[in-house]
Amino acid sequence: MLGWGDFGRGSLLLLLPTACAGCGAVVATGVALCTKCRPALLPDAAPPAPAPLAGWAAGVPYEGAWADWIRRFKYPRTGLAGLSPGAEAVVRWMILAAAARAPGPPPDLLVPIPQHPRRLRARGFSPAARLARILARQWRVAFAPLALERVRDTPSQTGLGRSARERNVAGAFRVTPGAVHAPLAGRIWLVDDVVTTGSTLVSAARALRQAGAGPVLGICAARRGPPR
Repeated sequence: MLGWGDFGRGSLLLLLPTACAGCGAVVATGVALCTKCRPALLPDAAPPAPAPLAGWAAGVPYEGAWADWIRRFKYPRTGLAGLSPGAEAVVRWMILAAAARAPGPPPDLLVPIPQHPRRLRARGFSPAARLARILARQWRVAFAPLALERVRDTPSQTGLGRSARERNVAGAFRVTPGAVHAPLAGRIWLVDDVVTTGSTLVSAARALRQAGAGPVLGICAARRGPPR
């Protein structure tokens, strides 16, 4: 779902000076945070992706200041005052960092993890779709925001263990009939904001693969350690 909020955020980003979103110091064009404000990055080595994902990548660890930026991006205040160009710029940097770590060649199609319609109406925008659009513009590849639909309004995954997460999202997604604007047979990047165990990505990738999709990789702004 795209609306005025997407246009407004994009317009504000165009007006931003080349300043650090954290402290306001001058930074190079396209840099969201200065080295002083930038928290630690993820280690280069990622754990193996669970099947049927052909691979996955995340930009930063979901902790500390990184987690704060993502929360500001996902849960803005209502109205014009809630538009946060700083958070948008930082999360944009995160998802581009994840894309740079993705194994293999660039994608043929970008597909965001969908929200259930009820949650989408309540929030007013899709964080995953916004991230996928950023990558589509950067990589100049097809973007299919309606390729998948969430057929069950699953409870939050927060606090659930791996097995409970897998049960929670099993069968939660399906390919939307007639909504895909590019062939599924190519290489697909499945985009989301935060990955923990990968259960949501796996469930969505399974739906794509069953519909004839080619290799599916999960690309997320941040990675959170699995619950113990």
